[in-house]
Amino acid sequence: MNQVKGAKVLLVDDEPHIVQFLELGLQNEGFEVRTAGDGMNAVAIAAEFQPHVIVLDVMMPGMDGWEVCRLLRKNGENVAIIMLTAKDEVEDRVKGLTLGADDYVVKPFSFEELLARIGARLRNQFPALFGEVAIGPFRLNDRRKEISYSERVLELSPTEYELLKYLVLNHGIVLSKTTILDKVWGYDFGGEENIVEVYIRSLREKLNDQDHRLIRTLRGAGYRVDLP
Repeated sequence: MNQVKGAKVLLVDDEPHIVQFLELGLQNEGFEVRTAGDGMNAVAIAAEFQPHVIVLDVMMPGMDGWEVCRLLRKNGENVAIIMLTAKDEVEDRVKGLTLGADDYVVKPFSFEELLARIGARLRNQFPALFGEVAIGPFRLNDRRKEISYSERVLELSPTEYELLKYLVLNHGIVLSKTTILDKVWGYDFGGEENIVEVYIRSLREKLNDQDHRLIRTLRGAGYRVDLP
């Protein structure tokens, strides 16, 4: 089962058997799904339903997928659009991307491929659905106790995770060693303050921050994360 809570998908295709198959599969994966059989209904449902992803067939009678995509982008809809097409031609892909599509799937396709592409778009455009928070080049996933930097997952100990999370969430703010000890190690920590320096040094190594431009030391004051 899909672990994404609250992810919404709008399926737009004039072939009922394709819509029914995808609707059932996505519902079984935990998605909230709505469907539309034509372009006009798709635009209206998108405005009301506010989906995270629209799976949009190109070839439909009346308003085709190209026009639906154009209208959605014109209306400023914050949605990932995955186009479905029967033709794997460069001109079609370029046209879709120019109009604002985010991805392309060529018919016939496997359900697993579409599911993977939907997941990729959700992670890229709606990281909060996965318990992630995007802050500059960092992605913090508190459910998985994981931090990524520039699309690279960092190998962190539990304490390193808590320390880096605290620094990143408070980026731009000077944090004293005492404050860091209280927030990360706890008020009852009985060790030495220099433990903070040890962990900061380790984080800099893992972030390739040899010149200390990311985690800055302000002598006599503490540390500050400056985002690029």
